[in-house]
Amino acid sequence: MTKMFVIIGAISGFLSVALGAFGAHGLNDKLSEHFMAIYQTGVQYQMYHSLSLLLIGILAIQWRNCAKLRWSGYLMIVGIILFSGSLYALSLTGITWLGAITPLGGTALLVGWFLLGLAAYRNS
Repeated sequence: MTKMFVIIGAISGFLSVALGAFGAHGLNDKLSEHFMAIYQTGVQYQMYHSLSLLLIGILAIQWRNCAKLRWSGYLMIVGIILFSGSLYALSLTGITWLGAITPLGGTALLVGWFLLGLAAYRNS
């Protein structure tokens, strides 16, 4: 569990930097200001939650077999995919119904943060 969250967090962090650079240099002239802002929100949230996965992986060393921490990590992964992924797809395609997926990812991220806090409270 520890290694997996750190590895996925590092890959996701790498991808968020690459996608941010691609957006700034490759999409700036191709997307409207509105869709560029949506794309950048996806990049920002992906980076924030990539860092949270690194934190979860590090905490897992100390809090072995903590189910709340493990579920927090899984929900962060699902949240990154659904939240940021739907924003990328929406901004690149203009298909507005993709925005309906975003709140599912946001909910996964919120529950992941809640479980991380609960795990910290219970393990302190």
